[in-house]
Amino acid sequence: MSDSALHPPLAAGRASDADAGRRRRPRTLALELVDAIGERIRDGRLATGDKLPTEAAIMAEFGVSRTVVREAISKLQASGLVETRHGIGTFVTGLGDAGFRIGADQLATLRDVIAVLELRIGIETEAAALAAARRSDEDLRRMRGALAAVSAAIDAGRDAVEPDFQFHLEIARATQNPHFIELMNTLGARIIPRARLAGASVLSDEQRHYLKRVNGEHESIFDAIAARDADAARAAMRTHLANSRERRRRASGEGAPGA
Repeated sequence: MSDSALHPPLAAGRASDADAGRRRRPRTLALELVDAIGERIRDGRLATGDKLPTEAAIMAEFGVSRTVVREAISKLQASGLVETRHGIGTFVTGLGDAGFRIGADQLATLRDVIAVLELRIGIETEAAALAAARRSDEDLRRMRGALAAVSAAIDAGRDAVEPDFQFHLEIARATQNPHFIELMNTLGARIIPRARLAGASVLSDEQRHYLKRVNGEHESIFDAIAARDADAARAAMRTHLANSRERRRRASGEGAPGA
């Protein structure tokens, strides 16, 4: 496995000019590195048995310290994603030992997608409330960057699945509770309904209008978190996910609109 398997760097596309001189805490950087490596293991870019690049190579690629790399590797080991063989290197061991996981076969139908949305309503509404209470200015910058990427993707005629998921992941990160981040990474971008249901590679005008409406719901969540209004953030997230669930129900013929 070449060192390039871990691209892109953590900060790519995220830092604003105002952020350039800011230094983030090693713990935050370690969690970002866990996110980056873990996602590549889950999507197969780093396969079982692959050897991770050396500490020095990861440091150079992601622009982090040795302490950050070692903390990230320790967390990946604890999750069962990698193992270190002393004197040899660190190797991918699989998808970890977590008992809970949603695979592609569990998102095969519209009914499956609706079931996952129901799960997300239970988890992400509370995450949004916690994020409103605990978020940092840096968390807000990351959320805003994800929303800007959603808008750019829509304008370019793309489905915006990845930045959409990134927005939800940044909310999980803003809870300052690593379990929310780990769970979101376990679920992965496939939990965004159109990752399963997307059709044409170029959006129609109707699809573009729909996605702009969805991003408007994102903006309401962001505004509540920015205002540190936990109740409003909880309500905005519930509305967003419930709307998505009802749209899927209508598509599957399970119920009337608003049912």
